[in-house]
Amino acid sequence: MAATAFLVSDRGQRLYAEASSRSPQELIRHAQHRLEGHRVLEGLLLPGLHALQRRWERTPPPGPLPTLGKGQQMVSMAPAVPGAGTVIRVDTATGLAQALREAGPGTHIVIAPGRYSVNKTLRLGQDGRAQAPILVSALVPGSVQLDFTQEAGIQIDRPYWAFENLNIRGACAREHDCEHAFHVVGRGAFATLRNNHVQDFNAHIKVNGLDGEWPDHGLVAFNTLTNRATRQTDRPVVMLDLVGASHWKVQDNLVTNFAKGQGNRVAYGLFMKGASEGGRIERNLVICSPTDVSRPGERVGISFGGGGTQPAAVCRSDGCAAFEHRHGLAANNIVAHCNDAGLDINRASDIVLAHNTLINTAGVSARRAPTQARLLSNLFEGNISERDGAALGLEWNAQAPMAQVFVNPDALLLQWFEPPETIPSRTFVTNDFRGLARRDATLPGALEQDFPGKPASVSAN
Repeated sequence: MAATAFLVSDRGQRLYAEASSRSPQELIRHAQHRLEGHRVLEGLLLPGLHALQRRWERTPPPGPLPTLGKGQQMVSMAPAVPGAGTVIRVDTATGLAQALREAGPGTHIVIAPGRYSVNKTLRLGQDGRAQAPILVSALVPGSVQLDFTQEAGIQIDRPYWAFENLNIRGACAREHDCEHAFHVVGRGAFATLRNNHVQDFNAHIKVNGLDGEWPDHGLVAFNTLTNRATRQTDRPVVMLDLVGASHWKVQDNLVTNFAKGQGNRVAYGLFMKGASEGGRIERNLVICSPTDVSRPGERVGISFGGGGTQPAAVCRSDGCAAFEHRHGLAANNIVAHCNDAGLDINRASDIVLAHNTLINTAGVSARRAPTQARLLSNLFEGNISERDGAALGLEWNAQAPMAQVFVNPDALLLQWFEPPETIPSRTFVTNDFRGLARRDATLPGALEQDFPGKPASVSAN
């Protein structure tokens, strides 16, 4: 009777509503945290909580997971060295630093195969142009490795620069000190980062304004962004940390194995925040934890809003102080093995989440007014959580245990076991995760067909 009376009280109703807005994974972590230091209760209750956690946070199978064609490709995407024009060939770290300072529009800096140790931030000297960008590349992907022992590896503060086919590793004595492989700031608009393999940084790619200027219109495509272990730092751990810059495209990347071991222990795969606008996050494979999903901390796949900032401090247009991101699209992404939300919206406005597939995540989280988003044609397991004034519109989404949909979803073997019903296609999502054209009667989620391409047998609504 006392319990019933509490549940119908105002406080009980508030607590019930609060608990209902949280995922089971989040509630389990909260209970574990509350038990810390209470040894008797830990002994009694932790085994049961761990069993519940294993139910909600499934362990991926041993061995490497397939990349599903995302991340760095072994075939070069950079153009061949032109027969005419300026080509600078470098084979030392000193020569590379000098070439970056001296290269003019249309220059192609070619780094010879080898391993280069760099202990000072590499800086650029001149602007590229729209019709004559400056390209820095290895001719063969993976043939060049840059080991950075400084806080920021390459600072991109000039427009129209591109970096392709490089392998970059954070090699600091303390993990805390290796912040960014690429730091795109201020005047570094129209930056292109393509077909690189980047590992062991806190925030592999950092994008932000400087002195009132903003590096808009960037492209991050076919990169592998990964860490070998939990980052022992209290600094932000975010594989792409974009603050304030607008109209970036993040496409076809492999983003995997990000965890934060100190501070708030919250890590993100990709986020855009800080009054940014018009970001497109498409066709990426995000695997929060390829092993040990339940290790300490929280891991979020893709977020518009991320951990939150003070938008007013970086606002540069009317009304932008009210939101973290506006007019953003996340489409055709596959997000897997996250102990927190696969898709997250935090104080973001006019966001569209369309045709994404979420496997072994807590689902979708929408937080804090004025958050407003449309969830269209997604395929997911987990919860949809709305709290603190967030508002979601839902259309044609399919929620189901992925083991009922795919042959072996936790191993990312994504052949249909029982495909969902077809739904009307969206005019603004014309292809799928693999770049295949969608039919008029398409499927919810990121895949139009089986992976790697067996035609799906489906029935129309």
